[in-house]
Amino acid sequence: MHTTLAQRVTPLGNSTLRNILLAVAGSLVIAVAAQVTVPLPVVPITLQTLAVLAVGAAYGARLGAATLALYAVEGAAGLPVFAQFKAGPAVIAGPTGGYILGFILAAALVGYLAEKGWDRSLPKMFLAAMLGAVVLYVPGLVWLHQFANGWAQTLEWGLTPFLLGDLVKAALAALGFQAAWGLVDRKG
Repeated sequence: MHTTLAQRVTPLGNSTLRNILLAVAGSLVIAVAAQVTVPLPVVPITLQTLAVLAVGAAYGARLGAATLALYAVEGAAGLPVFAQFKAGPAVIAGPTGGYILGFILAAALVGYLAEKGWDRSLPKMFLAAMLGAVVLYVPGLVWLHQFANGWAQTLEWGLTPFLLGDLVKAALAALGFQAAWGLVDRKG
């Protein structure tokens, strides 16, 4: 297992306090990223999934998944952390609820791959981010399907408009982690 970026740059070792502080900070980063909208011709995208992938890679599988579970609990409890400042159990039960579960799975997978050193390689980190996006879509699309009129509409609403954005986000994650590890290794 490789050291994660968070383990390398945060004080307090691998203590419970450190993990709690990182989980809260990570959930706040995701909440802010969920509000950043990038307008596109068909459907605007947020930076939420980029933050999900980055938190997973930076924190590792367990802490990444725990951070996204905390984010889901915060939103379900009524804190306006979801996109467009939405919150509450209705969001979890609504059309996008499956994606929130997908966030947890994606962070765990990308975190696991980062623990294997994939975040230190540009092509592997790109692939890890793309695999994270795939894992995120599985529960998202399955859940969304119950609100759509067939699979064609499910894919039209919940996948197709976001594919280009996912490629861009994966590239940004890969480049960002290359830069971050370069800085850390130089100082280290």
